[in-house]
Amino acid sequence: MKRNIIKKGLFVFAMGALTASCTGDLDVTPIDPNLDTPENLLTGTEAYNQQLAKCYSGLAVSSPDGDSGSPDIEGIDGGFGQYLRALYNVQELPTDEAVIGWNDQTLKDLHGLQWTSSDVFVSACYSRVFYQISICNEVMRRIDQSGSNDALMQQYRAEARALRGLSYLHAIDLFGNVPFTDETTEVGGSNPQQISRADLFAWLEKDMKECADQLPANPEKYRCGKGMAYMILAKLYLNAKVYTGQDKYKECADYCQKIIDLGYKLESATNWSKLFCADNDQFLGVGHELIFSVYQDHINTQAYGGTTYIINAMVGGKMSYADYGLGGNGWGGIRVTPQFVDKFDSADQRATFFTTGQDKEIKDISDFTSGYAFTKYTNLKANGTTIDGANSFPDTDFPMFRLGDVYLMLAECQVVGGIQCDGIARFNDIRERAGVAKIDNPTRANILDERARELAWECHRRTDLVRFGLLTSGDYLWSHKGMNSNVGTPHGVDAKYNLYPLASSDVISNPNLKQNTGY
Repeated sequence: MKRNIIKKGLFVFAMGALTASCTGDLDVTPIDPNLDTPENLLTGTEAYNQQLAKCYSGLAVSSPDGDSGSPDIEGIDGGFGQYLRALYNVQELPTDEAVIGWNDQTLKDLHGLQWTSSDVFVSACYSRVFYQISICNEVMRRIDQSGSNDALMQQYRAEARALRGLSYLHAIDLFGNVPFTDETTEVGGSNPQQISRADLFAWLEKDMKECADQLPANPEKYRCGKGMAYMILAKLYLNAKVYTGQDKYKECADYCQKIIDLGYKLESATNWSKLFCADNDQFLGVGHELIFSVYQDHINTQAYGGTTYIINAMVGGKMSYADYGLGGNGWGGIRVTPQFVDKFDSADQRATFFTTGQDKEIKDISDFTSGYAFTKYTNLKANGTTIDGANSFPDTDFPMFRLGDVYLMLAECQVVGGIQCDGIARFNDIRERAGVAKIDNPTRANILDERARELAWECHRRTDLVRFGLLTSGDYLWSHKGMNSNVGTPHGVDAKYNLYPLASSDVISNPNLKQNTGY
């Protein structure tokens, strides 16, 4: 199934017109494009399964034709506009977990926390998120139009619904008050209305609760199950104070426990590093740690995003590309800040830094050797060997959700939220696995730092810093925070940067949209 669902998605949707309208370089209309798949293809449940596959492959690739094909969204570069790459850029680069040395357009503005509403990387993420929502809407719409009550068809609908929920989770977190569409929205009709963050929270909460009831407890690999819907709800509740002004730690703890009760298990200390290797799918599913992963394969998901981006960009300087299972030289881009390095004890197995020829301090953000490299991900298999036919497109799946995060959410619920649960014990399970001493009475700061150590480069850090009030404030500074040049002192920035702007092209073209404050 690992290859089949992706291959099906690429085949069927290559036959349709998938590109959104575009009148300029970044003038994209990604909301509910008319996915013109010939109706005569939809003659049975297998055809709908093939449509659903596009909802999955949309997280992994930018084009139905691989790395060299035309991207799904016209006007957005197929490389940096790939879903996971765009998400990584906006979730990791503005934080202490990552800096990048490239001079690509406005890329350094992300780490400098000084982007604008026309930033190409912000627009790429915005467009990809809402394009993904639109294709999930379309699958649900077509299943509804079929009139089928077949159990398998309804499961497909629930899977598309869960994937839409994932993208709406990213939308509410990154952009706040956003254009809203669902499966009842008329394709090609009037401009979408804007929904408030609080109203989107309430809608997504209800939608995911209903969706969870329709999903299997033990899904097929790479497909959505109850754990996926429960994770979206847990994340929604974890950040409820940011989204609605009201804490919901009790609800977060309840859904974390629901995930644990499904039978997911924390991997051993020996297997922790293998969660980020080329055959990490062996740790996916009930009985293992990975709850939902985005499929990556060097044949079927060739794209310049996902773990292709992360692993290639993390390799440079004196690092040997072969040591990380790559078939060619790395791209020499992403490193970590010294403040992130200082969070780790020497015994911590998660401190996977490459230091030879690298300076800890970032004196020149454009120089890959300025800042330690971070080698959490690899394209080597768990046994240390190379995948047959290895090249620059890794087989390492991206761990979107895993149980280690659930344990740390529970810890936050207890320590920060005051909820009675076993969060501190779970917190220390994570520390024990990493090889560091227990903390009997962890503080708020201990929780945030542990999340950094455990979940680095898994696209959670910006959200965590916003929730703890530290992304834009001057209370916690890191190298080059608030600047993108090599002069000056890191500093706090305007609080508007706790939220990204809606893409300026969408605001201009849709009079129903009001731009986020300050942009």
